Amino acid sequence: MAGPAPFVDLGKKAKDLLTKDYNFDQKFTLSMLSTTGMGLTATGLKKDQNFFGDINTVYKSGSTTVDMKVDTYSNVSTKVTVNDVWPCSKAALSFRIPDHKSGKLDVQYLHPHAAIDSSIGLNPTPLLELSATIGSKELALGGEIGFDTASASFTKYTAGINMNKPDFSVALLLTDKGQALKASYIHSVNPFTCVAAEMAHRFSTYENTFTIGSSHAVDPFTVVKTRFSDNGKVAMLCQREWRPKSLVTFSAEYDSKAINASPKMGLALALKP
Repeated sequence: MAGPAPFVDLGKKAKDLLTKDYNFDQKFTLSMLSTTGMGLTATGLKKDQNFFGDINTVYKSGSTTVDMKVDTYSNVSTKVTVNDVWPCSKAALSFRIPDHKSGKLDVQYLHPHAAIDSSIGLNPTPLLELSATIGSKELALGGEIGFDTASASFTKYTAGINMNKPDFSVALLLTDKGQALKASYIHSVNPFTCVAAEMAHRFSTYENTFTIGSSHAVDPFTVVKTRFSDNGKVAMLCQREWRPKSLVTFSAEYDSKAINASPKMGLALALKP
């Protein structure tokens, strides 16, 4: 549907270029999909001397999707999503075992000129969240609020505006309960190269931060990304599609302010037979 993006996606294009696929650990992912609608994904992550893993299964039948994940700590996360509960909407029920207070109900409504998301915790003192955007695919204005019924206080309130054009996208967000202003910009220089920047200003401390980055498609199967932040950290990424839908990604980061620290390096392998 060609309407405004949900509020959570405002500025997402720039954020994805600056952060997506960067990984400074060792990660392995194996995904398999059957013709019956069942999908299986196994993930392993080695971080320092610790190993984490999970198995995720997804089953789709008609307008219903069931997503279940089991991790190395025996936590079971389940999410049931039903599309078209009524026209242009979907509802999702999620919970984790053994956390009996983790139940949550999410409802999304998409309209050619509006996008509304709501969430309520399924417990005696739930956390309530509501976000909405109005406008069009090219220009959207929105906000979000969170309210904790246990403390009778607002956990967040944010407002933002987003403009999308064929060759660029810009977003301006007032975050942290009005204490910070964040701006992001992404520009497509040509069909192979994109650049992005994200800047933030905190009103209480007058602190300014920024991150700039680029993405370049060397060939149809190889992408190289770079990133530089005001904290002195420089990162790069090289991702290669060595077979259809199977990726190998190498990432590295150097902290120029930590002279005695070694550069961080990571390798991620994603297989889709």
